[in-house]
Amino acid sequence: MLDPYRTDLEELRALHRLRALAPRNGLDFTSNDYLALAESKEYRQAAMDALARGVPFGAGGSRLLRGNHEEHEALESEAARFFGSESAIFFGSGFSANSALLATLPQRGDVIVHDALIHASAHDGMKLTRAECVSVPHNNANAFEDAIKAWRAKGGAGRPWIVVESLYSMDGDIAALDELIAVADRHEAFLLIDEAHATGVYGPGGRGRACALEGRDNVVTLHTCGKALGLFGALICLPATLRDFLVNRCRAFIFATAPSPLLAATVRAALRIVEQADARRALLAKRVEFAGQRLQSLRGVAPSGSQILPIIVGSNAKALALASAMQAHGFDIRAIRPPTVPEGTARLRIALTLNVNESQIDAMIADLATELARLPE
Repeated sequence: MLDPYRTDLEELRALHRLRALAPRNGLDFTSNDYLALAESKEYRQAAMDALARGVPFGAGGSRLLRGNHEEHEALESEAARFFGSESAIFFGSGFSANSALLATLPQRGDVIVHDALIHASAHDGMKLTRAECVSVPHNNANAFEDAIKAWRAKGGAGRPWIVVESLYSMDGDIAALDELIAVADRHEAFLLIDEAHATGVYGPGGRGRACALEGRDNVVTLHTCGKALGLFGALICLPATLRDFLVNRCRAFIFATAPSPLLAATVRAALRIVEQADARRALLAKRVEFAGQRLQSLRGVAPSGSQILPIIVGSNAKALALASAMQAHGFDIRAIRPPTVPEGTARLRIALTLNVNESQIDAMIADLATELARLPE
């Protein structure tokens, strides 16, 4: 009965793609806790304050039943104010929110034009959509326009949806949002921006890279709470009409137990804490600059300019060997392999956070240089 599963796992092992859970070990160069807030005393206090005023752990049902707590609505109002959108809606995770958006909002006759490196959650949503889906080369604004024109030329009459990340999670590069919104405006398209790795780190008060576009009728943004915000869940910011549509048509919202009211209360406090975290953002930016300068000395490695630093080595075996060597030096760095990244681009994904200091970054890069030199060509 289990033989097909064992065979599949053995095939993954042969390809150096078998995954296993591993504990935290060593200095943090792998988490998305960019501002070092996940274990902060400020969050502990926010959670204790919420508990003291009687906020429950569990919601007890879906939002459309008895699960709609005042803390959910307070968070959504605060998030709309914070990010500058007309409305917001809270989901239990970024993955479910991203999947739900693409499964629900694009309609039959529409087209989703997405960056080739968009997150797996978006791909899961597109498997459920009624719209046509078109992939375009990574970070190429002209390719989006060409795809929309080609779709129109074939008789496409619905609404285009341009789907991108503002900061890509595996390459650390940044989308040209000014160019993309211009494409969206020219073609009466929606622009859906996943701000997962930008929220908290970029923009005034940590509002993200798309903050200047929030509140527009044709812009939807996704702000996950599990990265720089240090918690979990996700906030979708969008026009009120689209929010109402999700409440009425989104199966992942309608049929899911509501997120914890205690979580909602803590996320609301987190928005206020992050808004005042300019010193943390400045310190992180300084460490990104420092790491970038040090990385320039390494063969074949160019800094991304963000807190996400990919070290691409090509083969799965090399990535695993390099990660193991770095872990032996005391650095928690993991190998990223296909299908998370394209074939032939296995890598280390180094994340810079305030959980490490400059001397530790310097030591990590020195050991990385040594281990890269030992890798076979």
